[in-house]
Amino acid sequence: MTEKKKLPLEGIRVIDITVVWAGPFATMMLGDMGAEVIMVESIHRLQGIARGVFARPDDAVYEKDTNGGWYSYAGRTPNPYAWNKCAFLNCHGRSKRAMTIDLTRPEGKEIFKELVKDSDIIVENNAPRVFDHLGFTYEAMSAVNPKIIMIRASGFGQTGPYSHWRGYGANMAAFTSDYWQSQYSTDELATRTQAYSMDTTGACGMVMAAIMALARREKTGKGQYIDLAQTQSVLACYGDAFMDYAMNGNVQESMQNRWPSALQGCYRCKGDDQWAYAVVTIFNDKEWEGLRRAMGNPDWMKDEKWADMISRYKNHDEFDKSIEAWTKQHDKYDVMTLLQKEGVPAGPVLCDKDVYADPHVNDRNFFVEMTQKWSGTHRYPGPAWKYSKTPQEFTLPPAGLGEHNEWAYKKVLGKSDEEYDRLVAEKHIGDEYLPHVK
Repeated sequence: MTEKKKLPLEGIRVIDITVVWAGPFATMMLGDMGAEVIMVESIHRLQGIARGVFARPDDAVYEKDTNGGWYSYAGRTPNPYAWNKCAFLNCHGRSKRAMTIDLTRPEGKEIFKELVKDSDIIVENNAPRVFDHLGFTYEAMSAVNPKIIMIRASGFGQTGPYSHWRGYGANMAAFTSDYWQSQYSTDELATRTQAYSMDTTGACGMVMAAIMALARREKTGKGQYIDLAQTQSVLACYGDAFMDYAMNGNVQESMQNRWPSALQGCYRCKGDDQWAYAVVTIFNDKEWEGLRRAMGNPDWMKDEKWADMISRYKNHDEFDKSIEAWTKQHDKYDVMTLLQKEGVPAGPVLCDKDVYADPHVNDRNFFVEMTQKWSGTHRYPGPAWKYSKTPQEFTLPPAGLGEHNEWAYKKVLGKSDEEYDRLVAEKHIGDEYLPHVK
């Protein structure tokens, strides 16, 4: 019989007490790598968007909603159990189990400490001082379990003059210069995307920090405290701009679709839909010659003004008009195929629907089919990486609120049937938000 291959983090238990996007995304990745992730939530309050904006939204609002994204619900019918059906929960809720604890009660605090005693990592990204007010400081948690690794991933970190600030993606993007650095023009700074860099970079930072802390613990036997500021995970991505300012005093202005040392743009292609565009980049003479061949060696490219990259860049506006006259004759996928065949970096502009049907990501089995009790069977985005020796099988679909209470209390914490039934009767735990939670 072939021995079942283990995942990298099998045997590691993670307490997930995270909110919104960054924290839940990080713990999902830890779960994907084999960690036993236990989401700790409460039936007494809706925690920071992680299960949607409202516990019981108005169905009528969503029946005709076509905006998509994180505010949507399976079948556009939120209730009942809206908190288990929203797209936001489903996008980062897999590979976890879910239990509820009322952390405001003394008994709930003791239950949490019991869980910490036999766990390896705590991940939290709540508003500043929430854990301190609950009495869950690193000092208190390490007194319960000296080997515990605790990651606190607030917006601005646990020290410094901004440490008490609350943070969501929009204000953190503004603070980190992410809005400014990624602007297309100053006219549209106030109308930016809701895909915030700090959520994804912060999540990846949490995962890396957890793995490094585990490696250190394996050598020393000791846990540690990790203070991760999500804003700094974004600041680290803009080193070139900060260095240019430090060395030259330059403040980076919008480059729009251009890159300072390349011919680059987003060009209209054949078709009437709003996504009929392709992005093309010419970085050197070799790519220029590839473009020339793909376009059939047009007369305009024979002029001396196109003899080298410097002169080409000086005539970028004219280049944009000339290449778009060509791309408009072709489908966006055809533009990509023609240019890539000649070694020219190019790709179509895709919306989420296009990517979902794209032959490349589907050939690589990026989307993973899972059945979630409340939302049905759908294909979910998978991990960005593939192991050659390690299986990647996701057996836990996005968890419902308190779905694994009985397992957590009886199997993990060793509570008796009588104790468990009492906690349910006292509305300490459950699988539905209490009526006052809207």
